[in-house]
Amino acid sequence: MNQLSDRLNSLSPSATLAMSQKSNELKAQGIDVINLSVGEPDFNTPEHIKEAAKKAIDDNFSRYSPVPGYPGLRNAIVEKLKNENNLEYTAAQISCANGAKQSVCNVILVLVNPGDEVIVPAPFWVSYPEMVKLAEGTPVIVSAGIEQDFKITPAQLEAAITPKTKALILCSPSNPTGSVYSKEELAGLAEVLERHPQVVVIADEIYEHINYIGKHESIAQFPAMKERTVIVNGVSKAYAMTGWRIGFIAGPEWIVKAVNKLQGQYTSGPCSVSQKAAEAAYTGTQAPVEEMRKAFARRRDLIVSLAKEVPGFEVNVPEGAFYLFPKCDSFFGKSAGERTIADSDDLALYLLEEAHVACVGGSSFGAPDCIRMSYATSDENIVKAISRIKEALAKLK
Repeated sequence: MNQLSDRLNSLSPSATLAMSQKSNELKAQGIDVINLSVGEPDFNTPEHIKEAAKKAIDDNFSRYSPVPGYPGLRNAIVEKLKNENNLEYTAAQISCANGAKQSVCNVILVLVNPGDEVIVPAPFWVSYPEMVKLAEGTPVIVSAGIEQDFKITPAQLEAAITPKTKALILCSPSNPTGSVYSKEELAGLAEVLERHPQVVVIADEIYEHINYIGKHESIAQFPAMKERTVIVNGVSKAYAMTGWRIGFIAGPEWIVKAVNKLQGQYTSGPCSVSQKAAEAAYTGTQAPVEEMRKAFARRRDLIVSLAKEVPGFEVNVPEGAFYLFPKCDSFFGKSAGERTIADSDDLALYLLEEAHVACVGGSSFGAPDCIRMSYATSDENIVKAISRIKEALAKLK
Protein backbone atom coordinates (compact mmCIF):
# COMPACT_ATOMS: atom_id res chain seq x y z
CA MET A 1 0.00 0.00 0.00
CA ASN A 2 2.13 2.95 1.32
CA GLN A 3 0.42 5.48 -0.94
CA LEU A 4 1.73 8.70 0.62
CA SER A 5 0.52 12.03 -0.74
CA ASP A 6 2.53 13.87 -3.38
CA ARG A 7 2.61 16.76 -0.91
CA LEU A 8 4.47 14.67 1.64
CA ASN A 9 6.75 13.06 -0.92
CA SER A 10 7.86 16.51 -2.13
CA LEU A 11 9.25 17.39 1.33
CA SER A 12 12.80 16.84 2.53
CA PRO A 13 13.34 15.74 6.14
CA SER A 14 14.87 18.33 8.49
CA ALA A 15 18.67 18.05 8.26
CA THR A 16 19.21 19.67 11.66
CA LEU A 17 16.93 17.18 13.39
CA ALA A 18 18.55 14.29 11.49
CA MET A 19 22.04 15.35 12.59
CA SER A 20 20.86 15.74 16.17
CA GLN A 21 19.44 12.22 16.07
CA LYS A 22 22.72 10.78 14.74
CA SER A 23 24.70 12.46 17.50
CA ASN A 24 22.25 11.14 20.10
CA GLU A 25 22.75 7.61 18.73
CA LEU A 26 26.53 7.93 19.18
CA LYS A 27 26.02 9.34 22.68
CA ALA A 28 23.85 6.33 23.52
CA GLN A 29 26.86 4.15 22.61
CA GLY A 30 28.86 5.98 25.28
CA ILE A 31 30.75 8.28 22.89
CA ASP A 32 31.44 11.83 24.11
CA VAL A 33 29.79 13.88 21.33
CA ILE A 34 29.78 17.68 21.43
CA ASN A 35 26.55 18.78 19.78
CA LEU A 36 26.87 22.00 17.76
CA SER A 37 23.95 21.04 15.51
CA VAL A 38 20.93 22.31 17.42
CA GLY A 39 19.62 25.86 17.38
CA GLU A 40 18.63 25.97 21.01
CA PRO A 41 19.86 28.13 23.91
CA ASP A 42 21.55 25.99 26.56
CA PHE A 43 20.15 28.18 29.35
CA ASN A 44 17.15 27.35 31.51
CA THR A 45 13.92 29.34 31.29
CA PRO A 46 14.13 32.28 33.76
CA GLU A 47 12.57 31.66 37.18
CA HIS A 48 9.84 34.32 37.03
CA ILE A 49 8.54 32.78 33.81
CA LYS A 50 8.44 29.29 35.34
CA GLU A 51 6.63 30.72 38.38
CA ALA A 52 3.99 32.26 36.11
CA ALA A 53 3.44 28.85 34.51
CA LYS A 54 3.05 27.16 37.90
CA LYS A 55 0.55 29.83 38.94
CA ALA A 56 -1.36 29.33 35.67
CA ILE A 57 -1.71 25.63 36.49
CA ASP A 58 -2.90 26.43 40.04
CA ASP A 59 -5.33 29.02 38.60
CA ASN A 60 -6.74 26.34 36.28
CA PHE A 61 -5.66 27.76 32.94
CA SER A 62 -6.32 24.31 31.55
CA ARG A 63 -9.09 24.83 29.04
CA TYR A 64 -9.15 25.73 25.35
CA SER A 65 -7.81 29.21 24.72
CA PRO A 66 -9.04 31.50 21.93
CA VAL A 67 -7.51 30.47 18.59
CA PRO A 68 -5.28 33.59 18.29
CA GLY A 69 -4.25 33.37 21.96
CA TYR A 70 -5.42 34.94 25.22
CA PRO A 71 -6.09 38.70 25.09
CA GLY A 72 -3.56 39.15 27.93
CA LEU A 73 -0.75 37.68 25.85
CA ARG A 74 -1.74 39.52 22.67
CA ASN A 75 -1.88 42.82 24.56
CA ALA A 76 1.56 42.10 26.07
CA ILE A 77 2.89 41.55 22.52
CA VAL A 78 1.28 44.84 21.38
CA GLU A 79 3.14 46.63 24.21
CA LYS A 80 6.39 44.84 23.37
CA LEU A 81 6.17 45.92 19.70
CA LYS A 82 5.41 49.50 20.73
CA ASN A 83 8.12 49.81 23.39
CA GLU A 84 10.92 47.84 21.74
CA ASN A 85 10.22 48.31 18.04
CA ASN A 86 8.27 51.58 17.91
CA LEU A 87 5.55 49.80 15.92
CA GLU A 88 1.82 50.30 16.50
CA TYR A 89 -0.43 47.24 16.34
CA THR A 90 -3.74 46.27 17.91
CA ALA A 91 -4.50 42.93 19.60
CA ALA A 92 -6.61 42.04 16.53
CA GLN A 93 -3.41 42.21 14.45
CA ILE A 94 -1.68 39.56 16.59
CA SER A 95 -2.11 35.80 16.30
CA CYS A 96 -0.23 33.36 18.53
CA ALA A 97 0.75 29.86 17.41
CA ASN A 98 2.58 26.72 18.51
CA GLY A 99 5.99 28.26 17.98
CA ALA A 100 7.28 30.74 15.38
CA LYS A 101 7.70 27.76 13.05
CA GLN A 102 3.92 27.31 12.85
CA SER A 103 3.53 31.09 12.52
CA VAL A 104 5.74 31.15 9.39
CA CYS A 105 3.94 28.14 7.92
CA ASN A 106 0.50 29.63 8.66
CA VAL A 107 1.34 32.81 6.73
CA ILE A 108 2.70 30.87 3.75
CA LEU A 109 -0.36 28.60 3.67
CA VAL A 110 -2.84 31.49 3.71
CA LEU A 111 -1.02 33.50 1.00
CA VAL A 112 0.43 31.06 -1.50
CA ASN A 113 -1.46 29.43 -4.37
CA PRO A 114 -0.10 26.61 -6.57
CA GLY A 115 2.54 28.13 -8.85
CA ASP A 116 3.03 31.32 -6.81
CA GLU A 117 6.67 32.23 -6.23
CA VAL A 118 8.20 32.98 -2.84
CA ILE A 119 11.66 34.55 -2.73
CA VAL A 120 13.92 32.82 -0.23
CA PRO A 121 17.37 34.39 0.27
CA ALA A 122 20.09 31.75 0.71
CA PRO A 123 21.57 30.69 3.06
CA PHE A 124 18.11 30.02 4.49
CA TRP A 125 16.60 28.22 7.44
CA VAL A 126 15.97 24.65 6.27
CA SER A 127 12.17 24.77 6.61
CA TYR A 128 11.37 27.84 4.47
CA PRO A 129 11.54 26.21 1.01
CA GLU A 130 9.82 23.08 2.35
CA MET A 131 6.92 25.15 3.69
CA VAL A 132 6.57 26.88 0.31
CA LYS A 133 6.49 23.45 -1.36
CA LEU A 134 3.85 22.34 1.15
CA ALA A 135 1.69 25.24 -0.07
CA GLU A 136 2.39 24.09 -3.69
CA GLY A 137 4.30 27.28 -4.33
CA THR A 138 7.72 27.64 -5.95
CA PRO A 139 10.68 28.68 -3.78
CA VAL A 140 12.88 31.14 -5.71
CA ILE A 141 16.33 30.94 -4.16
CA VAL A 142 18.51 34.07 -4.22
CA SER A 143 22.06 33.29 -3.09
CA ALA A 144 24.31 35.59 -1.09
CA GLY A 145 27.83 34.34 -0.38
CA ILE A 146 30.24 34.96 2.48
CA GLU A 147 31.85 37.84 0.54
CA GLN A 148 28.60 39.84 0.97
CA ASP A 149 28.09 38.62 4.54
CA PHE A 150 25.33 36.30 3.31
CA LYS A 151 22.92 39.24 2.73
CA ILE A 152 21.09 39.84 -0.55
CA THR A 153 21.32 43.21 -2.34
CA PRO A 154 18.46 45.34 -3.69
CA ALA A 155 19.64 44.50 -7.24
CA GLN A 156 19.41 40.76 -6.52
CA LEU A 157 15.92 41.20 -5.08
CA GLU A 158 14.77 43.24 -8.08
CA ALA A 159 16.08 40.59 -10.48
CA ALA A 160 14.20 37.81 -8.65
CA ILE A 161 10.75 39.45 -8.63
CA THR A 162 8.31 38.33 -11.35
CA PRO A 163 4.54 38.81 -11.80
CA LYS A 164 4.17 35.47 -9.94
CA THR A 165 6.03 36.64 -6.82
CA LYS A 166 3.73 36.51 -3.79
CA ALA A 167 6.14 36.88 -0.87
CA LEU A 168 9.70 37.39 0.35
CA ILE A 169 10.93 35.59 3.47
CA LEU A 170 13.47 37.73 5.30
CA CYS A 171 15.24 36.37 8.39
CA SER A 172 17.30 38.87 10.43
CA PRO A 173 19.24 38.07 12.57
CA SER A 174 19.68 35.02 10.36
CA ASN A 175 19.65 31.31 10.93
CA PRO A 176 22.06 29.81 9.74
CA THR A 177 24.53 32.68 9.24
CA GLY A 178 24.03 35.11 12.11
CA SER A 179 23.94 37.98 9.59
CA VAL A 180 21.91 41.06 10.54
CA TYR A 181 20.44 43.53 8.06
CA SER A 182 21.13 47.16 9.00
CA LYS A 183 18.48 49.88 8.70
CA GLU A 184 20.18 51.14 5.53
CA GLU A 185 20.21 47.66 3.96
CA LEU A 186 16.53 47.15 4.81
CA ALA A 187 15.71 50.59 3.35
CA GLY A 188 17.34 49.49 0.08
CA LEU A 189 15.20 46.34 -0.06
CA ALA A 190 12.07 48.33 0.91
CA GLU A 191 12.69 50.74 -1.97
CA VAL A 192 12.63 47.80 -4.42
CA LEU A 193 9.52 46.31 -2.82
CA GLU A 194 7.65 49.62 -3.10
CA ARG A 195 7.71 49.12 -6.88
CA HIS A 196 6.09 45.68 -6.49
CA PRO A 197 3.02 46.15 -4.28
CA GLN A 198 1.86 42.52 -4.66
CA VAL A 199 4.79 41.16 -2.61
CA VAL A 200 4.22 40.49 1.10
CA VAL A 201 7.28 40.32 3.38
CA ILE A 202 7.39 37.55 5.97
CA ALA A 203 9.91 39.00 8.45
CA ASP A 204 11.23 36.24 10.71
CA GLU A 205 12.64 38.13 13.71
CA ILE A 206 12.88 35.22 16.17
CA TYR A 207 16.56 36.04 16.93
CA GLU A 208 15.80 39.73 17.50
CA HIS A 209 17.31 39.90 20.99
CA ILE A 210 20.46 37.94 20.18
CA ASN A 211 22.11 40.85 18.45
CA TYR A 212 25.70 42.10 18.91
CA ILE A 213 25.56 45.36 16.95
CA GLY A 214 22.99 47.37 18.86
CA LYS A 215 19.34 47.90 18.07
CA HIS A 216 17.27 45.42 16.08
CA GLU A 217 15.84 46.87 12.87
CA SER A 218 12.58 45.65 11.32
CA ILE A 219 11.52 46.19 7.71
CA ALA A 220 8.04 46.98 9.09
CA GLN A 221 9.37 50.36 10.31
CA PHE A 222 9.17 51.83 6.79
CA PRO A 223 5.74 53.42 6.23
CA ALA A 224 5.26 51.86 2.79
CA MET A 225 6.07 48.39 4.19
CA LYS A 226 3.99 48.22 7.40
CA GLU A 227 0.78 47.05 5.68
CA ARG A 228 2.70 44.49 3.60
CA THR A 229 4.86 42.98 6.32
CA VAL A 230 4.05 40.11 8.64
CA ILE A 231 6.44 40.03 11.60
CA VAL A 232 7.08 36.57 13.01
CA ASN A 233 8.58 36.27 16.47
CA GLY A 234 8.25 34.31 19.67
CA VAL A 235 9.75 33.47 23.04
CA SER A 236 11.93 30.47 22.21
CA LYS A 237 15.35 32.04 21.59
CA ALA A 238 15.32 35.25 23.66
CA TYR A 239 13.84 33.67 26.79
CA ALA A 240 15.24 30.10 26.45
CA MET A 241 11.71 28.74 25.96
CA THR A 242 12.10 26.45 22.93
CA GLY A 243 9.94 23.67 24.38
CA TRP A 244 7.11 25.97 25.46
CA ARG A 245 6.10 26.44 21.79
CA ILE A 246 4.81 30.00 21.62
CA GLY A 247 5.28 32.14 18.52
CA PHE A 248 3.24 34.97 17.07
CA ILE A 249 2.60 37.05 13.98
CA ALA A 250 1.91 40.78 13.85
CA GLY A 251 0.58 42.07 10.57
CA PRO A 252 -2.28 43.35 8.45
CA GLU A 253 -5.64 42.29 9.87
CA TRP A 254 -6.75 40.52 6.67
CA ILE A 255 -3.77 38.15 6.95
CA VAL A 256 -4.21 37.67 10.70
CA LYS A 257 -7.92 36.81 10.24
CA ALA A 258 -6.98 34.28 7.54
CA VAL A 259 -4.36 32.70 9.84
CA ASN A 260 -6.94 32.44 12.64
CA LYS A 261 -9.34 30.71 10.25
CA LEU A 262 -6.64 28.23 9.18
CA GLN A 263 -5.33 27.59 12.68
CA GLY A 264 -8.90 27.13 13.94
CA GLN A 265 -9.17 24.10 11.70
CA TYR A 266 -5.92 22.34 12.45
CA THR A 267 -4.51 23.13 15.91
CA SER A 268 -6.72 25.77 17.59
CA GLY A 269 -5.04 28.00 20.18
CA PRO A 270 -1.59 27.21 21.57
CA CYS A 271 -0.96 25.68 25.01
CA SER A 272 -2.79 27.65 27.73
CA VAL A 273 -0.05 27.36 30.37
CA SER A 274 2.69 28.29 27.90
CA GLN A 275 0.74 31.41 26.96
CA LYS A 276 0.68 32.59 30.57
CA ALA A 277 4.43 31.91 30.79
CA ALA A 278 5.01 33.90 27.56
CA GLU A 279 2.94 36.79 28.92
CA ALA A 280 5.24 36.89 31.97
CA ALA A 281 8.27 36.80 29.63
CA TYR A 282 7.06 39.93 27.81
CA THR A 283 5.77 41.87 30.83
CA GLY A 284 8.40 40.91 33.43
CA THR A 285 12.06 41.84 33.84
CA GLN A 286 14.18 41.69 30.69
CA ALA A 287 17.44 41.29 32.67
CA PRO A 288 17.83 37.54 31.84
CA VAL A 289 17.55 38.34 28.12
CA GLU A 290 20.50 40.70 28.35
CA GLU A 291 22.52 38.25 30.47
CA MET A 292 22.04 35.53 27.85
CA ARG A 293 22.86 37.95 25.03
CA LYS A 294 26.14 38.87 26.73
CA ALA A 295 27.02 35.19 27.15
CA PHE A 296 26.30 34.54 23.46
CA ALA A 297 28.42 37.56 22.49
CA ARG A 298 31.36 36.19 24.49
CA ARG A 299 30.95 32.76 22.89
CA ARG A 300 30.70 34.34 19.43
CA ASP A 301 34.04 36.08 19.97
CA LEU A 302 35.55 32.83 21.25
CA ILE A 303 34.38 30.59 18.40
CA VAL A 304 35.27 33.16 15.71
CA SER A 305 38.83 33.57 17.01
CA LEU A 306 39.31 29.78 17.28
CA ALA A 307 37.72 28.97 13.90
CA LYS A 308 39.91 31.57 12.17
CA GLU A 309 42.91 29.48 13.27
CA VAL A 310 41.59 26.37 11.49
CA PRO A 311 43.49 26.04 8.18
CA GLY A 312 41.02 25.77 5.28
CA PHE A 313 38.09 27.50 7.00
CA GLU A 314 36.89 30.88 5.69
CA VAL A 315 35.14 32.68 8.55
CA ASN A 316 33.10 35.88 8.75
CA VAL A 317 31.93 37.56 11.95
CA PRO A 318 28.23 36.93 12.65
CA GLU A 319 26.39 39.94 14.09
CA GLY A 320 23.52 38.06 15.74
CA ALA A 321 21.90 34.68 16.54
CA PHE A 322 24.21 31.89 17.78
CA TYR A 323 25.61 30.30 14.64
CA LEU A 324 28.93 30.30 12.84
CA PHE A 325 28.78 29.42 9.14
CA PRO A 326 32.33 28.88 7.89
CA LYS A 327 33.04 28.23 4.22
CA CYS A 328 34.76 24.86 4.00
CA ASP A 329 34.91 23.95 0.28
CA SER A 330 38.73 23.79 0.42
CA PHE A 331 38.29 20.28 1.91
CA PHE A 332 36.12 18.93 -0.92
CA GLY A 333 37.93 16.20 -2.82
CA LYS A 334 40.37 15.55 0.04
CA SER A 335 40.65 12.14 1.69
CA ALA A 336 41.49 10.42 4.94
CA GLY A 337 42.13 6.72 4.41
CA GLU A 338 39.30 5.22 2.39
CA ARG A 339 37.11 8.26 2.88
CA THR A 340 36.82 11.17 0.41
CA ILE A 341 34.92 14.37 1.21
CA ALA A 342 32.50 15.22 -1.61
CA ASP A 343 30.60 18.13 -0.04
CA SER A 344 29.76 19.85 3.25
CA ASP A 345 27.24 17.16 4.22
CA ASP A 346 30.05 14.60 3.88
CA LEU A 347 32.29 16.85 5.92
CA ALA A 348 29.68 17.14 8.69
CA LEU A 349 29.37 13.35 8.83
CA TYR A 350 33.18 12.99 8.87
CA LEU A 351 33.44 15.46 11.78
CA LEU A 352 30.74 13.59 13.69
CA GLU A 353 32.40 10.20 13.25
CA GLU A 354 36.04 11.28 13.41
CA ALA A 355 35.97 14.28 15.79
CA HIS A 356 32.73 13.43 17.62
CA VAL A 357 31.43 16.95 16.97
CA ALA A 358 27.95 17.37 15.48
CA CYS A 359 27.58 20.19 12.94
CA VAL A 360 25.17 20.48 9.99
CA GLY A 361 26.25 20.49 6.34
CA GLY A 362 25.23 23.58 4.38
CA SER A 363 23.32 21.94 1.50
CA SER A 364 19.98 21.98 3.31
CA PHE A 365 20.52 25.69 4.08
CA GLY A 366 21.08 26.45 0.39
CA ALA A 367 24.83 26.92 0.91
CA PRO A 368 26.62 23.69 -0.03
CA ASP A 369 30.09 25.25 0.51
CA CYS A 370 29.49 25.95 4.20
CA ILE A 371 28.87 24.17 7.48
CA ARG A 372 26.71 25.37 10.39
CA MET A 373 27.92 25.30 13.98
CA SER A 374 25.72 26.42 16.86
CA TYR A 375 27.66 28.01 19.70
CA ALA A 376 24.71 27.80 22.10
CA THR A 377 26.89 25.71 24.38
CA SER A 378 29.54 26.25 27.07
CA ASP A 379 32.89 27.97 26.44
CA GLU A 380 34.57 24.71 27.42
CA ASN A 381 32.61 22.77 24.77
CA ILE A 382 33.45 25.40 22.12
CA VAL A 383 37.20 25.17 22.86
CA LYS A 384 37.11 21.37 22.89
CA ALA A 385 34.96 21.14 19.74
CA ILE A 386 37.12 23.44 17.59
CA SER A 387 40.26 21.69 18.79
CA ARG A 388 38.81 18.30 17.75
CA ILE A 389 37.63 19.72 14.41
CA LYS A 390 41.07 21.19 13.70
CA GLU A 391 42.72 17.84 14.43
CA ALA A 392 40.26 15.86 12.26
CA LEU A 393 40.54 18.28 9.33
CA ALA A 394 44.35 18.09 9.46
CA LYS A 395 44.04 14.38 8.56
CA LEU A 396 42.41 15.24 5.23
CA LYS A 397 44.97 15.28 2.46
